[in-house]
Amino acid sequence: MFKAFRILVLLGILVTVAGTTLIARWQSQSWKRPQVVTLYPISAQGDAATQAYLDRLDDAAFAGLSSYFQAEAARYGLPLAEPVRVVLGRRVQVLPPAAPRDAGPIGAISWSLRMRWWAWRQTPPSSPRPDVKLFLIYHPPDFEGAVPHSIGLEKGRLGLVHLFASRAQQAQNEVVIAHEALHTFGATDKYDPATLLPVYPAGYADPGQEPRYPQARAELMGGRVPVREGEARIPASLRQTVIGPETAAEIGWTK
Repeated sequence: MFKAFRILVLLGILVTVAGTTLIARWQSQSWKRPQVVTLYPISAQGDAATQAYLDRLDDAAFAGLSSYFQAEAARYGLPLAEPVRVVLGRRVQVLPPAAPRDAGPIGAISWSLRMRWWAWRQTPPSSPRPDVKLFLIYHPPDFEGAVPHSIGLEKGRLGLVHLFASRAQQAQNEVVIAHEALHTFGATDKYDPATLLPVYPAGYADPGQEPRYPQARAELMGGRVPVREGEARIPASLRQTVIGPETAAEIGWTK
């Protein structure tokens, strides 16, 4: 009897979670109102240089994000003056659980649940209420080696974004933030994970261009600007990126 009751409770929890996820997905892609994306800075190592950078961080560091989404949404005829409202939240002092490397589906699910629990406990109160929470993990400007891979989760509508604590990197930081933000709205990557090269044609900003190379812009979810066969560069800023038609359809901007 107790076992049956426990199974019913677990089924109830699963149904509730599934229903909440479906409702959140519908709300995020209906675009009936601005979606609030709140950014929570975190120092990766607690070093003095990064702490000083975060002390100076203000809304101006992210000013290009809202206007970028506004301009791109207007290109697709979205009848919403401000589709995405970017808000700088308070700093978070506790690092999130590290994302697993090649942990397989079970490990990924386990991390996702731990990440959502951590976010629920550690997110500072903010106004307006966020629809999307992005935790910006800043690394020292002299950090050597590759930073961990950034992750945006549609389920839970949150993300971990690894950035550099440098004013010189702010424009490229915005590109990474915008990319991960779109993951939380349902956009998929459009690059080959093995080579990081954009996939043709969905990962190209101008797939019909002749000759095909060099491209002048990157498709945001493609991540890089293709310059020749087998070679691509990181865009310097959001001005060198566009949201392609396949991505626009995934996030509900087109049918």
